[in-house]
This record gives sequence, C-alpha cells and structure tokens, in this order.
Amino acid sequence: MSLDTAQKRLDEMLAALDRSIAVLKGEQPEAEHHTADAGASLSDTERVDAALDTMRRQRTEVLAALGRAREGTYGKCVDCGLSVTEGRLEARPEASRCVACQAKRDRSRR
Repeated sequence: MSLDTAQKRLDEMLAALDRSIAVLKGEQPEAEHHTADAGASLSDTERVDAALDTMRRQRTEVLAALGRAREGTYGKCVDCGLSVTEGRLEARPEASRCVACQAKRDRSRR
C-alpha cells in the first residue's frame, strides 16, 4: 500500500471514529433512572462506555500512525524496526508493530 493510500485510509478512519464517538456520546443513558431500570441502565451505560473506550484507543492508534507517516517511519515496526507486512497494513492501517512483535506484546500483557 502506498503512503498516500495509507494516509487517505487513516484520515477516513479518523473521521469515521470521530463521528461514531460523537453519536455514542449523544446516546449515553441519563444518570438518573427508576430503581426497576437500574440494572438495565447500568449495563447500557457500561456498554456505551466500553465502546467509547475502544474507539478512543483506536483513534489514538490512528493519530500515531498518521504521525509515523509524516515522520517517514510508517510501515516500520516500532519495536524491531523491520517492515510491517503489506497484508497487515491492509487489514489494520494503524498497525505499529509487525505480527511477531505484536504477538510478543499481547503475551506480555496477559
């Protein structure tokens, strides 16, 4: 994938994430509910909060990838410096690590 294509996809992802975050923020359940609805409201709130958290993390990854593109390091693993495979960047344009380094990081976080 060319750098221009990657930047375009990352910009599109960022815009989509910003729209989704704005929509979810507008749909957050009210803090006050009837006691009978408290359990359902809590799970709705937790669901929205979890989705927002995931989107915010992905947004941070997209911004970091755009930064790497500006710096000329996009497509290089931030850990080992080797190239991130084309297939990985096609699937996850915001990927900052090669498959091996990402697997190592995932194992260490468990």
